[in-house]
Amino acid sequence: MPLIKSKKRVADHGEVFTPEWMVDAMLDLVKEESERIDSRFLEPACGSGNFLVKVLQRKLAAVELKFGKSEFEKRQYALLGIMCIYGIELLPDNIIECRANMLEILADYLRIDDTDDLYVAASYVLSQNIIEGDALSMKAHDGDPITFAEWAYIGKGKFNRRDFRLDVLTGSSAFSAEGTLFSHLGKHEIFTPIKTYKPMTIRDLAAEGGKPQEAA
Repeated sequence: MPLIKSKKRVADHGEVFTPEWMVDAMLDLVKEESERIDSRFLEPACGSGNFLVKVLQRKLAAVELKFGKSEFEKRQYALLGIMCIYGIELLPDNIIECRANMLEILADYLRIDDTDDLYVAASYVLSQNIIEGDALSMKAHDGDPITFAEWAYIGKGKFNRRDFRLDVLTGSSAFSAEGTLFSHLGKHEIFTPIKTYKPMTIRDLAAEGGKPQEAA
């Protein structure tokens, strides 16, 4: 992939893509985390997904190693791998491309197409995890605070979801620093979700994905 799409985009947005060799070298610095299925990664300027695709590939390799002999578990944990990857991007065409690139990696690994509930569920998850917005202001494209879904696999084909505001999550590290006014607060008081959901299966998530969605 070329490192730039156009000189105008470089001038207007500072858009330069990271080469593949550099992505691999940087992920190797956190190798154990990049290969853990449930580790969470956020790329604040994700472009078309150079970093996120590589992270997903590493997670899926871990899925294959641990659950490759069980088709059921492989599907659940492959979806969990996507659930734990997040991105923010200013440009809507990059958002579309990033989501499509990641979905293609998952579909190729599981050998599924867009008629499979898991494909639709993964597409829905990506619509929640890869956000059009500004990581510096922590605002989405519509001016609202960026929110992210925290997904967790709770077993037996069911997933939990809780939504959090990004500005609260990033600010909470300062609140809990030793010696600060907020150092007495426990995590349950700092990390308060703005919304919680009942446990959902892949079919439930696919049903959500089948509903009309707002534009990115």
